[in-house]
Amino acid sequence: MITGDASYIKKMNRSLILKEILKEGMLSRADVSKATALTRATVSGQVADLLDEELVIEKEIEYNLVGRKPIMLSINAEAGYAVGIDLEFDQISFAISNLQGSLVLSDTIKLQNSSYPDILSLLVAQIKHYQERFAASRYGIVGIVIAIHGLVSTNEVIHYIPSFDWHDVPLKSDLENALGLQVKLENNANLSAFAERVFFHHETDDLLSVTLYSGIGMGMMINHSFFRGQDGFAGEIGHMIVVPGGLPCNCGNKGCWEKYASETSVFQLLHDRKPEAEITYAQIERWIQDKDPEVTKLMEQFIYYLSIGLNNIINIYNPEVVVLDSELLRIYPDSLPTIEQNLNSRVSHYREIKISTMGKKSCALGACAIAIQNFLQVPVLNLPYKG
Repeated sequence: MITGDASYIKKMNRSLILKEILKEGMLSRADVSKATALTRATVSGQVADLLDEELVIEKEIEYNLVGRKPIMLSINAEAGYAVGIDLEFDQISFAISNLQGSLVLSDTIKLQNSSYPDILSLLVAQIKHYQERFAASRYGIVGIVIAIHGLVSTNEVIHYIPSFDWHDVPLKSDLENALGLQVKLENNANLSAFAERVFFHHETDDLLSVTLYSGIGMGMMINHSFFRGQDGFAGEIGHMIVVPGGLPCNCGNKGCWEKYASETSVFQLLHDRKPEAEITYAQIERWIQDKDPEVTKLMEQFIYYLSIGLNNIINIYNPEVVVLDSELLRIYPDSLPTIEQNLNSRVSHYREIKISTMGKKSCALGACAIAIQNFLQVPVLNLPYKG
């Protein structure tokens, strides 16, 4: 039972009600009362406030039985909008979602350079454009979350972005001063992990998401919260050494996992071995379908080294679910069964390994979901995935 002063209890009850409505999509007041174990009087009072604030709307549903039509409650999706931004090495991807997590708009802007002042100006201009575009809604832009492909400290200062060579950059405070809005920075792998849990794995407490694109990052959800480490830099799993004395890495070590099992490593090897070809996912898929021996061998090697690292992290964290985010794994036949066959340790325990169906969208959608959760102040967010 929740105890404390009246305002705190009211806030907690409100969070419980919003959580259940979001989870189910539509609920009657009676169903809300059952799901939350709150009295009907408490639910009615809270719902009246939420209707006044236009966060919840009422809907009548088709009802063929005798009696009153049930009045269903749902989140007012158009009451406000969340902005998720993926700050990649060559482009910035913007996603705008409504309060039910459905994508309503997406934009991509190619970057001409990695200059901090130029990128800051670009972000400010684009966010102001979204502020104007959605100003007519009750709450406008409810939150801005930016995915950083690098080290973000616990106080949300960018410690290092390798692709931009940015060190100790105050992007959060600079944007907040320019916009007058609260901005949140988060590691890209963490946001991918959050998206997987919010949109797909609703009953999962412990989830790892491993992203395999430009490098290898890992987002860790433990008891519905991020595991960050002392300074916020946990999850740089791509720099785990899997080949002692192996290929040199920009981090200063040799034999790092991402030098062998990231998509970048595969693309680089293909560029070296097929210099005349344009290396794209579509071309790699054609080679795979044609059973090109060189490409087949490279993919087998990629999956072999990927399996070595997965064996290590599964033994370290004992996760419930592991999600792999890789376009190469999606296009390679039987990639998941092959990985699972390689994980034959008797001490290695996990419930499920999946390949992400969201792909690179997971990062920006996870950013939108964080903004929604912070705005609605719900303890655990569950949303339907609508593609």
